Amino acid sequence: MRQTRRWLRPIGAWLQQSLWHRLNRGQRRFWSIALAWLLVCLSVRLLPYLAPIRAADLVQDQQAIEFTDRQGLPLGTLLTRDQEHTAVVPLAQVSPQFVQAILAAEDGRFYQHGPLDLRALARALAEAAQARRVVSGASTITMQLARMIEPLPRSLAGKAQEIWLAWRLAAGLSKDEILQAYVNRLPMGGNVYGVEAAARTYFGIPASDLNAAQASLLAALPNDPTRLNPYERWDALKQRQRYVLKRMVQTGQLDSGQAERAYAEVVLLQPRSLGILAAPHFLFWLAGQLPQAAPQVRTTLDRPLQQFVEAQVQQVVRTLGPHNAHHAAALVIDNHSAEVLAYVGSPDYFAEAQMGRNDGVQALRQPGSTLKPFLYALALEKRVIRPNTILADVPTHYAIPGARLYSPTDYSETFQGPVRVRVALANSLNVPAVRVLERVGVPNFLERLHRLGFEHLNQSPEYYGLGLSLGSGEVSLWELARAYLALAKQGQVSQLRTRLAEVPATQARSPIGSAVTWALITDMLGDAHARARAFGVDSVLSLPFAAAVKTGTSSDFRDTWTVGFTADYTVAVWVGNFNGEPMRQVSGVMGAAPLWNRILLHLHEQREPTALPLPQGLVRRPICALSGLRPTPDCEPVVQEYFYPEDLGGYEQSPAAFSLPREYDEWLAKQSQPRLAAEGLKIVSPREGDWFVLHSREAAASAAGSTQRLKFQLAAAPNQPVEWWLNGRKLATQSTDALFWPLRPGSWTLQVKSGSGADQVSFQVQLADQDRKRRGFSRVGSSGGQDEPARGGPPSLPSSGG
Repeated sequence: MRQTRRWLRPIGAWLQQSLWHRLNRGQRRFWSIALAWLLVCLSVRLLPYLAPIRAADLVQDQQAIEFTDRQGLPLGTLLTRDQEHTAVVPLAQVSPQFVQAILAAEDGRFYQHGPLDLRALARALAEAAQARRVVSGASTITMQLARMIEPLPRSLAGKAQEIWLAWRLAAGLSKDEILQAYVNRLPMGGNVYGVEAAARTYFGIPASDLNAAQASLLAALPNDPTRLNPYERWDALKQRQRYVLKRMVQTGQLDSGQAERAYAEVVLLQPRSLGILAAPHFLFWLAGQLPQAAPQVRTTLDRPLQQFVEAQVQQVVRTLGPHNAHHAAALVIDNHSAEVLAYVGSPDYFAEAQMGRNDGVQALRQPGSTLKPFLYALALEKRVIRPNTILADVPTHYAIPGARLYSPTDYSETFQGPVRVRVALANSLNVPAVRVLERVGVPNFLERLHRLGFEHLNQSPEYYGLGLSLGSGEVSLWELARAYLALAKQGQVSQLRTRLAEVPATQARSPIGSAVTWALITDMLGDAHARARAFGVDSVLSLPFAAAVKTGTSSDFRDTWTVGFTADYTVAVWVGNFNGEPMRQVSGVMGAAPLWNRILLHLHEQREPTALPLPQGLVRRPICALSGLRPTPDCEPVVQEYFYPEDLGGYEQSPAAFSLPREYDEWLAKQSQPRLAAEGLKIVSPREGDWFVLHSREAAASAAGSTQRLKFQLAAAPNQPVEWWLNGRKLATQSTDALFWPLRPGSWTLQVKSGSGADQVSFQVQLADQDRKRRGFSRVGSSGGQDEPARGGPPSLPSSGG
């Protein structure tokens, strides 16, 4: 060793003197920089070998799953467990024709260059410089595979990361391994990925059987899978096929005659079903819930029923198309076993342009009024209301922090006055529901909904507010169906079953609420006469057998729902648009109810269901429909209603003369022929604490005797003359219920006297500081100085309907 070193020293010294010292300073600097860059490039190029991507890192462990219905009838086979239809095969099981075609189309020199094709890169740069735009790319198959593994932005940084991944792939994989991973990931149109999935989807054959015509068509697809979709853009795909065949001729894979015959060959496409006979949304959804080792699954679906519901969904959507309703979903459940019998997520899963892959069963939407039965059940359970309670459906205003006053209304924008609980629920009246929620408490109602399985209502009670009773949250059709199943089973919450192999979940919890309350709600939802005011007696909600049903419509007619049940089945239906566009005046009874009606009639075509359960332990008594009390001779509308036994003592007492409390004043004043009298003599306009702004021009006009006047209004026409007094000065004595007074600034106290009755209110009229463009006077309410509330409410508080 020492001798070797002794010989090397003089040689090194000689080289240094003979080479390095002969260079001048500039040359030395150049070579120093060049050597440094060479070392950097070598280091960078060798780094991928420190972090190579191996074949094991790219394993696609998807496994095909065969699904059948409950009777063993096939539903379909999925090549993967998600909505990307994929199949993985070794390169040896891919037709050589396809391998040649894809190489010719995408990377003809794949086996001659590394992860980067410097010749193609130079050509692309030259073409771009000449045309002043990108004419052709220089991505190799290895670089394309890198993009498939990790999608990257189309930027300089993204391209650098793509090259880095390509180097790592080349460091850990052979050329054949790279090509195998590539052909199994190729985007082949829609949700189809890989040559095997494409061959089976489009031609119904394995990839190993592809001929030149089929192979060149499939090799054309990855260039632009959307624009070249075989089912929608056949002519464009044929043009790209011609390019692929031309490249195969240029690379020597085919001669011109073979290429022409391949182009002219008639190729037949499979129907666009991906090997699925029925329930595609259900199959893809269920595949995501299954363990990996489940190649065969026997589901709870009934294929004939599934196909019937699919056909009805399509027909109803076609009917509603002119009303801008294009999507629908439906779910059918067996009440006795909690098994899902039919699951339709959209009218056509394969209509991608119409967003058919969206699953309306699992999508979150505003439920409209469909949550009201659970609110009334909770209120009855807590004795906040009773079956004979009378609720006020009258103009009502709620102060919302940071927003206008919230004034809930129905779509009819009318008010019914005093209504029974049964009528309020059956007709889906909004104001009574909001009043009940105010008394129950939003936190209590939200907690009840959570127990019923509405896990997506995960915001705070303050977030939903009183609008929760009208559907201010978002739920899925799946959750609604499960909750109505609990209603049908008198509070017993069940997990919905989708596989026959599943063992029914043991009920660890006791039923929610009381069976009596749920039976009472069921009785109300099945009462065709109770809902006649909004829907009529013979609407599509009325079936020739016992059924309970509730509709719902979200704000601006964006969603319509119908959910209901018989003793045997629960059916939930949604109609709307996946993009959230409003429908044109399509309510629940017009949109979703006809579909619900058809499904239940079909379910009971052979056998009529048994009666729905009655509320055991309650007793029925006649009541006055306007007071909720025992009828008096002057009460015309008398109906039967249930009573809790503990309330019978109060019922038996003779009621006094009935009159409406003060909250009905505004409503009574607007009735042309009031059926009820107010409680004594009442002034309904102006209201206590009102103040009015009178602008200077109007004040001058009023002083000159103009007609700018304020209407004094009583709740109803009096039976005897009324004296009107203002600030102690008598204005008039008359028998009518209104008086007009010319506005004047000041603080005023209005009094009315008639017989032994009297009432008074105080209000103010103020002169504005500046004259404004708006003529007339402004009325400002006493609650916080806000403007007179308009109908409806802020966007977060929906105005849903039946």
